[in-house]
Amino acid sequence: MIIYQVFTRLYGNPTKNNVPNGTLAENGTAKMNGFTDAVLKRIREFGCSHIWYTGVIEHATQTDYSAEGILRDHPLVVKGKAGSPYAIKDYYDIDPDLAENVANRMEEFEALVTRTHKVGLKMIIDFVPNHVARQYRSDAAPQGVVDLGAEDDEKLHFSPSNNFYYCWNELLHTDHIGQVEANELPYHELPAKATGNDCFSSWPGRNDWYETVKLNYGVDYIGGGAKHFDPIPDTWHKMVNILLFWASKGVDAFRCDMAEMVPVEFWHYAIARVKEKYPHLDFIAEVYNPDQYRNYIHHGGFDYLYDKVGLYDTLRGVICGFTPASAITGAWQKVDDIKQHMLYFLENHDEQRIASDFFCGNPQKALPALVVETFMGTNPVMVYAGQELGEPGMEEEGFSGRDGRTTIFDYWSLESLRKLAALPAGKSRKKDILTADERALYDYYQRVLQLRTSQTALSEGLFYDVMYTNYEGREGLNPEHHYAFLRRSKDEVILCVANFSGEEAQIGVHLPAHAFDFLSLPEGEFKATELLSQQKTKLSLARDGYTQVAVPAYGAVAVSVSTR
Repeated sequence: MIIYQVFTRLYGNPTKNNVPNGTLAENGTAKMNGFTDAVLKRIREFGCSHIWYTGVIEHATQTDYSAEGILRDHPLVVKGKAGSPYAIKDYYDIDPDLAENVANRMEEFEALVTRTHKVGLKMIIDFVPNHVARQYRSDAAPQGVVDLGAEDDEKLHFSPSNNFYYCWNELLHTDHIGQVEANELPYHELPAKATGNDCFSSWPGRNDWYETVKLNYGVDYIGGGAKHFDPIPDTWHKMVNILLFWASKGVDAFRCDMAEMVPVEFWHYAIARVKEKYPHLDFIAEVYNPDQYRNYIHHGGFDYLYDKVGLYDTLRGVICGFTPASAITGAWQKVDDIKQHMLYFLENHDEQRIASDFFCGNPQKALPALVVETFMGTNPVMVYAGQELGEPGMEEEGFSGRDGRTTIFDYWSLESLRKLAALPAGKSRKKDILTADERALYDYYQRVLQLRTSQTALSEGLFYDVMYTNYEGREGLNPEHHYAFLRRSKDEVILCVANFSGEEAQIGVHLPAHAFDFLSLPEGEFKATELLSQQKTKLSLARDGYTQVAVPAYGAVAVSVSTR
């Protein structure tokens, strides 16, 4: 599984002159129909197996779609002109911004599913289970579906039968969050509903998820966290039906937002029921507490989890020079028993861009990390659109501010995403669209991703970390900046060495005797191919010996020996 994340609203938006804090009319938006057969074919050729369309379900927005029969959102409880895609307004509908014909938005989505599958990609969409928009109301739910909160007893702070939590007879206070425009009525919510980030107060702050409402899965947080799961809470049934609705549309996987804020018992219940009907559908969890990883896999039923508090944090530290490369060993060892379930990434919509001033300011510095995360395991890897061109994310778009991230709240257009959307499949015209540096970076990413699937040793083979016999730094291997490991399949051995320093290195890697026994390695000097450059070379494999490799600055080598 190699995932390509696209922030759907931004990918290919043709607008060139952005207005900070601009409206839809001023800054425009990308459309689902912009993901043509050619665009999707190019993404498939890039090396990806899955595409994650971020933000396709209808969410709160400051754009007025009331003429289309969609309830207008009060701007005081919407973050940014476009709104957060994680403030879901209707679980059963497609965001109108993404449709060329708003009335046909579901048909346009269904056509997107068909085109995605046609080129050999699988589709991932978000499932946001923990919270909804303040003014949630479904106007597209199937007949007979009761809306969230429609039958709640608002006199109770908590009831297992309620979908929301309430603050007893208290008005939601928003005057400290922002001011109402002169022509706008104040926002009125009585009783106030608890806020999505577990703020059970009628006074959410500006740093809270004040635009959202916490969903009630039967946990009485004010009552000491008591769980009321028998009988099954109403919210569980409603959310399972939502998952089944999208699965019936042909979705192949769900990326489940803030999954750890929803009780694991729900996931055990929901995933089992969805997989009864759609056994090949995958569930990916955004979970940040390592102590809960195994619980959400073994009991919750998730296929994959974010490896953020682990490999991502470690690789970022190594790239930026404040963590030794040898720390990578400890990062994978902590989750070795569940490694096949961990999703690796260097960027996503929540994290700062590699090329931003807030990360390392240079996309080249992350190339050894790209090789390490892609070549060290058989588990999923993800690339965020724009990463492969060195998108810096340093614009001040509006609500999001200048924070090194690509906005998820504002209408905006990025040159890097316009270029990517214009790239044809194959190699033709690439030089007419990308700069020389962009082409080099793009080609490197593509080479790494394609090798992951074309080389059996990388896609299926055994992994062996050799750092434990290389800490002394002999023969030029510096554990502060260099990381080495082996991959082995029946017919191939690959030695991977990453160089996180800005200087080319002649590195002697010690190969312990145990590696030869564990991997059944042959001994001798062999003709070899360095896979990233395709250069012919030689590789010496000797029990408790050193093998010499030259590794470029901010680069890596993957030296392959055939054992057929």
